[in-house]
Amino acid sequence: MWLELLREFFQDLNAQRTRAILTIVAITWGTVAVVLLMSFGEGLGTQMQNGLINAGNRIMILYGGETGKQYEGMAKGRKIRLVEEDASLLQKAIPAIAMISPQYRNFVTLTRGKFTTTTECEGVNPLFEEMRRMYPASGGRFLNDMDVVGQRRSLVLGGKIAADIFGKEDPVGQLISVDGVPFTVVGILQKKLQTAMNNGPDDQRAIIPYSTFRTMYGYEHVNSLVVRPGDPSRQEELKKEIFRVFARKYNFDPSDERTLFIWDFIEAEKIGQKIAIGVTIFLGSVGFLTLLIAGVGVANVMYVVVKERTHDIGVKMALGARKSYIHMQIVFEALFLSFLGGAIGTLISVAVVTVVRLIPTDGDIGAMQFLGKPVLSATIILLTAGILAAIGLLAGFFPARRAAAVDPVESLRYE
Repeated sequence: MWLELLREFFQDLNAQRTRAILTIVAITWGTVAVVLLMSFGEGLGTQMQNGLINAGNRIMILYGGETGKQYEGMAKGRKIRLVEEDASLLQKAIPAIAMISPQYRNFVTLTRGKFTTTTECEGVNPLFEEMRRMYPASGGRFLNDMDVVGQRRSLVLGGKIAADIFGKEDPVGQLISVDGVPFTVVGILQKKLQTAMNNGPDDQRAIIPYSTFRTMYGYEHVNSLVVRPGDPSRQEELKKEIFRVFARKYNFDPSDERTLFIWDFIEAEKIGQKIAIGVTIFLGSVGFLTLLIAGVGVANVMYVVVKERTHDIGVKMALGARKSYIHMQIVFEALFLSFLGGAIGTLISVAVVTVVRLIPTDGDIGAMQFLGKPVLSATIILLTAGILAAIGLLAGFFPARRAAAVDPVESLRYE
């Protein structure tokens, strides 16, 4: 039976080449629209998430605030100023904390020879590398424990500011003055995309050990504490624990949310994931509408086919052909046209995605690097196949029902 359906389909395809080709082209174009839009949407979503994680890799940044409630006879409005020792306190009191670093921050003047520039400098510990994805380029390193313990004058520079100061010369091992104090450059940060600036892009930043920073500038209070939980999904529980520990030390109500400000990158990542899914759905919907229009074209073609074959259908039914066979023939042809156009469209989409993914994005941060590379996942292919199947079935069902309802006697009179 299937061989008979194929034979009749190709006979009709040969007899109506122009109509069939235009139908296949419409399905092909609709498929290309669906696959490419969803692929670029998924690539954009992935890049948005990478840009956010590059600024804060599932971390929370804690800032001191002021009390908003009276507590045990003390007036509200007291300033809560965090200190370096609070990092050790939290690490010991809350096992759920995987990494923590004090963070000092100040604008400094970098000088080398006649070149002078001002940029933001941070004093942190070695865990900052993973928490902020401050990975060094080849040939250099990030801060280590010995830098902190020895209060070494070790300096890590962002890629852009290093290029401004040293040009094409290798900065690693070179001396540079930080507010008049000589430092040795031990590493240069890799270029990365940031969609959250966190007080400026990392490629224009200077990093030194927090112990060295404290000694140089005599700060009593840290600007913030950077915390990374062991289980990011339980960050709300960790927040409550942090408030509980600090409430005991600084004497404030644990429910007073004004005492601490927490910049939660984990929550921002969840929101970003929802936005990325929304973008992909929106772009996919636009492509689906294009494919749906092509499906309407298939349905119209199948109605024309039924009309032209009215006489032949009547002959088949007069000779004993069942209505189910007539029904299956029309649906089969609609499905075949849909999947043939879909297969061609998918192959074109794969070729386009492959070519686009070969375009280098390691240059300056531009539109291509922000958009990212399209992702042609199995989910997109399966979803497109399901849409094509639904369109083929719907485009063939109603014409097929009309064909199966043909009166054999009346159809034999049809010319």
